[in-house]
Amino acid sequence: MRIRTGGPDDLIGVLGLLDGAVAWLASLGRTGQWGDQPWSSRPTAVERVRSYAGDADTFLLRIAEAEDGTVVGSCVLSEQATDYATVAGERELYIRNLVTDRSRKGSGIGAALVADALEEARRRGIALVRVDCYADGDRRLVGQYQKLGFTPTDAFEVAQPNGPWRGQILEIRI
Repeated sequence: MRIRTGGPDDLIGVLGLLDGAVAWLASLGRTGQWGDQPWSSRPTAVERVRSYAGDADTFLLRIAEAEDGTVVGSCVLSEQATDYATVAGERELYIRNLVTDRSRKGSGIGAALVADALEEARRRGIALVRVDCYADGDRRLVGQYQKLGFTPTDAFEVAQPNGPWRGQILEIRI
């Protein structure tokens, strides 16, 4: 596997990863995180990914590729946190989106992308890396980030038509 900087040509690959993750989560009855509809079928979600891939001034899209060139993971980094995140009070690198190929679960793709994000923070002279994730139900995703060295900080809720989306911000200092 190699990790490289992505761009507009990676839009379809990243949407494929996100669609696969939604299908996998839905198959487990876990629709609270991203729902049950593919990202590629939702215009606002497609536009979000398009901005991740095309706005290099705001976002750094990192792509994990298998040896054959297949996109197996992506990670979006920004020095701007999401709107619903608490203010860090210092310069930070924020993981805005992280997704891996669910058929390769347990192969270390997510850990490699997080390690790459930490290295990018070091390169930029940033000591704080934060991420947010879905935290309702059993908080499994929070636990996954904790295994990668992150510490939970602030919980938050985002109003949704069918009830609040509960999330957790986590951080790691380098």
